[in-house]
Amino acid sequence: MPRATALAWRRFTRHGSFVTGAVLVALLLALAALSLLWTPHPPTAINVPMKLAPPSAVHWLGTDSLGRDIVSLLLVGARNSIAVGLIAVGIGIACGVVLGLLAAARRGWVDELVMRSADFAFAFPALLTAIMLTAVYGPGLVTSIVAIGIFNIPVFARIARGAALSVWTREYVLAARACGRGPWAITVDHVLPNIAGALIVQATIQFALAILAEAALSYLGLGTQPPTPSWGRMLNEAQTLMFQAPLLALWPGLAIALSVLGLNLLGDGLRDLLDPKLARGR
Repeated sequence: MPRATALAWRRFTRHGSFVTGAVLVALLLALAALSLLWTPHPPTAINVPMKLAPPSAVHWLGTDSLGRDIVSLLLVGARNSIAVGLIAVGIGIACGVVLGLLAAARRGWVDELVMRSADFAFAFPALLTAIMLTAVYGPGLVTSIVAIGIFNIPVFARIARGAALSVWTREYVLAARACGRGPWAITVDHVLPNIAGALIVQATIQFALAILAEAALSYLGLGTQPPTPSWGRMLNEAQTLMFQAPLLALWPGLAIALSVLGLNLLGDGLRDLLDPKLARGR
């Protein structure tokens, strides 16, 4: 292993937040991948005689009010949360980064138009956008993805623009301009590689927010619809049974909390490790 790689690996493994976040995120991804191949029971199978069963060797975390296995619901719910987060963040990156880079490269009225459009989009959070889309197209998983994705666009546009503007003042960019290179060539060759770290950190944070937003929308009945499992809808179904079966709310709530915690810790660790100033400080 080259010395530089070994030093980088040692620095990453010694960062507590990064390691903890990476372990939690890896566990989330592993459980979601496992649900594609195996679940203890069919996640949508209803078994009324076994409803509200306590944890046992057959149902490791018990069953819900319809007799469905909690472990199976959590596994499939993890897959859906990751799918929503990946697609919604992907929409934000694909559209927002392009707009932010365009604003930084062209400046003038283009910059003003992009930034004022971003300000306007911030007036419509994901929940409000989902309500409007639901009124037109009806509730569902696609509605959640589109609503969260639209909210992510101005976030990444602002991040990309701010980071790109600082790169445009660097000496190597000025040298490239003096050599006659065009704005887009400079953006692709010099600006984008130098802001990739900031975009990756922001992507992990937005991923965590997307999981929270999806759970909230499903809890309100605007997101994932039955019979597809969802952590948010599991919380909604458990709220009427808080005194009879309090564990029904504990498991999906814990899954959401650990997923968001892991992604936030991973983002904080990446920020510290990818920022040269913070890295030197450690």
